[in-house]
Amino acid sequence: MSDKTLHIQGVTRSFGDMLALQPVDLTVAPGEFVAVLGPSGCGKSTLLRIVAGLDRPTAGTVALDATPVTGPGPERGMVFQSYTLFPWLTVEQNIRFGLREAGRPEAEQREIAARFIARTGLTGFENHWPKQLSGGMQQRCALARALANDPEMLLLDEPFGALDHQTRELMQELLLEIWEADRKTVLFVTHDIDEAVFLASRVLVISARPGRIKAEVPVPLPYPRDWTVKTSPEFAALKARLMADIREEVRRSAEA
Repeated sequence: MSDKTLHIQGVTRSFGDMLALQPVDLTVAPGEFVAVLGPSGCGKSTLLRIVAGLDRPTAGTVALDATPVTGPGPERGMVFQSYTLFPWLTVEQNIRFGLREAGRPEAEQREIAARFIARTGLTGFENHWPKQLSGGMQQRCALARALANDPEMLLLDEPFGALDHQTRELMQELLLEIWEADRKTVLFVTHDIDEAVFLASRVLVISARPGRIKAEVPVPLPYPRDWTVKTSPEFAALKARLMADIREEVRRSAEA
């Protein structure tokens, strides 16, 4: 389980004269699963990239406990919406990549890769190239690659957005199963309200640009969760509340 707290204090981001993010203050506790919802262009992916160290804020600070985030680091694992596997590496080699770069012994690399290949349902595909895999399998591999490095925090930027509905639901269940077992801290960006409610312990609604945290909605649905929770009155009520918030921000974004 993660043991570090994410602190975001007064983070803003401007691109020239355009203000993308208004000051954002957020604390994410160890082991918490936080989903971030908002209209397109509201700055939610920008915020995630700042936490990942792939972008820098115009003002404000990001820290894990007392350690400032100034760039990418092994304590944060990132999974993108696009398929970001190295096409010249096999499934196993992709999963081992970070371990190899860290100088871990080859036998240890293989043992760790085999464990996450099994956990993500990729057994039998170890020697396949990315182009031989379906979209869902590529994202399983990307998730396994991130997890193999044992990060304190997982940062996921719409990782299932390009998948068909059935595959997306299976990937949600896989991610939730892994999170329930490991309790890593997760910051998950999505456009999908159902996905946010199903996965998260707390949902943040980001306003239309310039983005700010408009609402923080706890999700009191008990874990472990399976697909049947989506048919419950409690799920429907949370979805309705979030949909009202999002529709208002989408309308504001369109008018702007």
